[in-house]
Amino acid sequence: MSFEFLLLGLEHTFSYWERSAFTDNADVIIIGSGIVGLSAALHLKKQQPKLKVTVLERGFLPSGASTKNAGFACFGTLSEQIAYLKKSSEEEVLRLVDYKWRGLQRLRQNLGDANIDFYQYGGYELFMEAETAIAEESLDRLKYFNNLLKQAIGKDDIYQLADAKIADFGFGKVSRMIYNPYEGQIHTGKMMRALLNKVYEADVLVLNQCNVNSINQDNNHIRLNTSHGDFKAKKVILATNAFAAQLYPELDVVPGRGQVLVTKPIPGLKLRGTYHFNEGYYYFRNIDNRVLFGGGRNIDFNREETWDFGHTEEVKAKLVEYLNEMILQGQKVEIDYWWSGIMGFGEDISPIIKEVQPSVFCAVRCNGMGVAMGSLVGEEVAKLALH
Repeated sequence: MSFEFLLLGLEHTFSYWERSAFTDNADVIIIGSGIVGLSAALHLKKQQPKLKVTVLERGFLPSGASTKNAGFACFGTLSEQIAYLKKSSEEEVLRLVDYKWRGLQRLRQNLGDANIDFYQYGGYELFMEAETAIAEESLDRLKYFNNLLKQAIGKDDIYQLADAKIADFGFGKVSRMIYNPYEGQIHTGKMMRALLNKVYEADVLVLNQCNVNSINQDNNHIRLNTSHGDFKAKKVILATNAFAAQLYPELDVVPGRGQVLVTKPIPGLKLRGTYHFNEGYYYFRNIDNRVLFGGGRNIDFNREETWDFGHTEEVKAKLVEYLNEMILQGQKVEIDYWWSGIMGFGEDISPIIKEVQPSVFCAVRCNGMGVAMGSLVGEEVAKLALH
């Protein structure tokens, strides 16, 4: 082996300073700097301020959906609750609503409404003219779910008939509408900046563009092989949601891509609040006098079960069609840009929070409800790792 080859090999090793300050001294390494991962880091440091916590993020910004979602602070439409009840129990539906509601309150408590642009403008579920049967079923169950969810939300009339407002919004092809005054909206970019500021203040190390290739037991610690060399820690938390199955294929979590558009500013835009239709598979809202509109993965579930960001012409065409013919019928509107996010789903509608191998814990599968669930999911996995 030549001396030149030895030098080339050493170019990719960490210095003594880097090892002692960055790669080898963590008590806990968290994989993923989204809402779950950073909430876990925050809770760890609140409970044990001297704990050395490092967060590894594969992207330049948080990958997945934490900064790519629609910013809905919601706990489920009426038709979504009905769909959940058909495959679960009343107790489970109530438990999940309670979990999401408490998660939203914890998010606001941790970060402050002003720092995340939280506004409780309420939310609306729309039913198309061709959805008469679904609309009637929802209205028939409205009182039942109001009584059920009052146990979690502590409020009356959570879901309210709001057909009279359809004309005010100017919607086309919409026959019925249900209003929920307790839904809100946030700016998820500001949410993540506020979370990052919190963890920085707590002396958490966040390293970006570091992809974890494997996780292995190594004597009395865990060794992570990454795109920038090996890291080691006493414990590891996996908070990569849909991407968790890339490291642990046995986990029941599959990716679901959400495609989103944002229009150019629209003078006199009447929309204010969050809007859902087709059992929540489509969703839109106002933001800076623009319309943010996303969804459509139900057009082809298999095709949208992907870890690849990007778009499909079928989904883009359907979103544009709904935008022009239903949301902003008769208005000339230009689309400013598109993006996509990757969410994590499973047959079970509860998140997975467990130990996947000794000293390695996961907190994944938020089923498209990361804003509502993420704070508590992060806390729960942090508590698990501390015991």
